[in-house]
Amino acid sequence: MSIQVLPDELINQIAAGEVIERPASVVKELVENSLDAGARRIDVELERGGCGLIRIRDDGVGIQPHEIGTALARHATSKIASLDDLENIATLGFRGEALPSIASVSRLSLTSRSAGAAHAWAVDARDGALTAPTPASHPPGTSVEVRDLFFNVPARRKFMRTEATEFQHVVRMLERLALSRFDVGFTLAHNGKDVWTLPAAHSAAERLARVAKVCGDDFAAHVIELHHETQSLRLTGWLALPTFSRSQSDLQFAFLNGRFVRDKLVAGATRLAYQDVLFNGRFAAYLLYLELDPAMVDVNAHPQKLEVRFRDSRQIHDFLFRTVERALAGTRPTSESPGSAPTNWLTGSATFTHLAAPTQARFVLPEARPHPGADAYRGFLESAPAAGAMVADDPITALEDATGALAPGAATDAAPLGYAIAQLHGVYILAQTADGMVLVDMHAAHERVMYEGMKKLLTGETAQQQLLVPEVLHVSAAQAEAAESHADEFAALGFVVSRLSPDQLALRAVPSLLASRDPGSVVRDVLSDLVETGHSRHVEESINHLLGTMACHAAVRARRSLSLPEMNALLREMERTERADQCNHGRPTWVRLSLGDLDRLFMRGR
Repeated sequence: MSIQVLPDELINQIAAGEVIERPASVVKELVENSLDAGARRIDVELERGGCGLIRIRDDGVGIQPHEIGTALARHATSKIASLDDLENIATLGFRGEALPSIASVSRLSLTSRSAGAAHAWAVDARDGALTAPTPASHPPGTSVEVRDLFFNVPARRKFMRTEATEFQHVVRMLERLALSRFDVGFTLAHNGKDVWTLPAAHSAAERLARVAKVCGDDFAAHVIELHHETQSLRLTGWLALPTFSRSQSDLQFAFLNGRFVRDKLVAGATRLAYQDVLFNGRFAAYLLYLELDPAMVDVNAHPQKLEVRFRDSRQIHDFLFRTVERALAGTRPTSESPGSAPTNWLTGSATFTHLAAPTQARFVLPEARPHPGADAYRGFLESAPAAGAMVADDPITALEDATGALAPGAATDAAPLGYAIAQLHGVYILAQTADGMVLVDMHAAHERVMYEGMKKLLTGETAQQQLLVPEVLHVSAAQAEAAESHADEFAALGFVVSRLSPDQLALRAVPSLLASRDPGSVVRDVLSDLVETGHSRHVEESINHLLGTMACHAAVRARRSLSLPEMNALLREMERTERADQCNHGRPTWVRLSLGDLDRLFMRGR
């Protein structure tokens, strides 16, 4: 073939192939135009999943009568006029490709009325040709109708899915757009039926209600609200608590200057911030809104503008990571927190709330009240040592030794986890709080406490203790080699380990945190893991691996009996420790059961 200039219609269809993948792509482009036009209400109507009809109506500024035909020309836009504008993009669309591309693969009608105009004007695009503008009836704003998508591109129609599938893609797209602009109301109708309405959300409560509508009530009920800014960067949004982790990344939303993006840098920074509190293979859930100077980012790096390029990617990564990590560090026990166990752990509590009130054989059970005094409290303790429970010989005295004079039932906000009264099966700590009880997984909790304490070694916050007589450790040759190769990492954590012979190590100093916990055994366990699993290529990852392994091995083991003072000391440490809601493997560490929960569970007063 000879070199030739392609006809405009074919050029538009090629462009459509880049930006118009399915009905959801059309909805995205048209709704973004409405948002750029200052709309405060956007109505979306579909037929056959968008394959038959897509109608978008907004109340934006509208199009001037003499410009309505130009709006469908290639690369016609009101959003940029120079290279400087292109480098400071503040709108969602700017290329001027959407309308002509859509018109080239569908039957499109455009009706618009600008502010102050006596009436609206309409123009149609049929088979690559535009009709002359004609007067029309329409309120201020714009309507775009797209019918018979891909009617003239049979190859593209073959790739369309079922009506239900295409409709769900549109719903997901609209949900992302609705999460990007809380100040705009949205409605959606399909095949003549209203699907949902999202009124404009201006207050914090209204915004969270929209989040709950889109992401689910459980997500909205278990989030940390985020707000942090520097001179040039601002990050807001909601972070789901680690216990609300997912098996997939379906609830990860990131917005850059109001634009939804799927950016590897953003995803990587948040994944790194969550890694200390999530199981391997689990995904965090979050809504993040990053705002920065448009000149700091190139949004013209992807045909659908889903990927971007940051001018200073390291600065953005560090800002995101530090901000999210700092917010997650505050996930520690509080008086208001229900605990960190999964939200549906007490299924009976939710089930009984909807049952009819049962009769109680001609008498009514009294409402639950706090224990009235020390005698009742002591009686409860004395009856506890059964079925594997363990309490101190003198529980009241031990409790006073650990916490000072304590009136029974007097747990307050100063002690969110209450005070220990028993150890169950050598695994769980049972504590009484001001309004109920708390169960703590002692190994998971202590593992987090140890892990956070060890991390402080890296910043010099925890002291190192020299051993008067070095401890000689007999190890395998492989373990000795692992100790040599990781000597710097061990030193950074407060251990001084040197090799005496092919199968002997000398432990000369240990972190004070482990001085009374058989540090030699901890070193042996860590070396065994290193030999078995190998070591990371990067020093930082090696240190993190060592920290986690040491914390796990140094934490109190299951079946170990703890005294009440020891249990209470662990509870107080949890209350002071960052990320204490989860161990460093992501497992929950504690759960609260209020008197109200207990009443519902046992149907008291019904």
